[in-house]
Amino acid sequence: MSLAHWLPFALASEIVIAIPGPTALLVVSYALGHGRRYALATTAGVALGDLTSMTASMCGLGALLAASATAFTVVKWIGALYLVYLGVKLWRAPVSTGDAPEPGETRTLRVIAHAYAVTALNPKSIVFFIAFVPQFMDLHAPVWPQVAILEATFITLGASTAFTYAMLASGARRAIRNVSVQRAVNRTGGSLLVGAGVLAAAWKQAST
Repeated sequence: MSLAHWLPFALASEIVIAIPGPTALLVVSYALGHGRRYALATTAGVALGDLTSMTASMCGLGALLAASATAFTVVKWIGALYLVYLGVKLWRAPVSTGDAPEPGETRTLRVIAHAYAVTALNPKSIVFFIAFVPQFMDLHAPVWPQVAILEATFITLGASTAFTYAMLASGARRAIRNVSVQRAVNRTGGSLLVGAGVLAAAWKQAST
């Protein structure tokens, strides 16, 4: 793959990734609620979710979702309900002013799973990838090596952006030691996640 194909893809991807969405909301919410302890866990979940979405798109799931209203609706509602669930859970999350102990393996895996599900269970992303990625491919070169390069690029940019969001939010958390303020932050983040779920449920296939 030539630089002329790769560089525009990298620039366009970073613009798309930088726009806050449900994944960014989840990452920031975890960072504000727990500090930087889960930064790597959420980053890993985002990377795995992007890998799943892009691979599924390149393997034809994106075309299926674009063509089948039923398949699209099923995936859309699963993702929407999961966002609402996470939003309600964050709204009800306890807060504390002290540093909690380091997370155990079970809790860390749960955080990874949450970030993964929010990122992967997004039909808009899957359909988007199948329309977005081919525009930057060289039609005269082998397909799968290019797919591997573009996937690696997008996943790296997505993971680094998620990690940056997490670190910035955890830095802001250090200035938020008041329990009522932390509770307000949790409820605001929870409300935004619920709102994202509602919007995802209302989002129509034709909007792609």
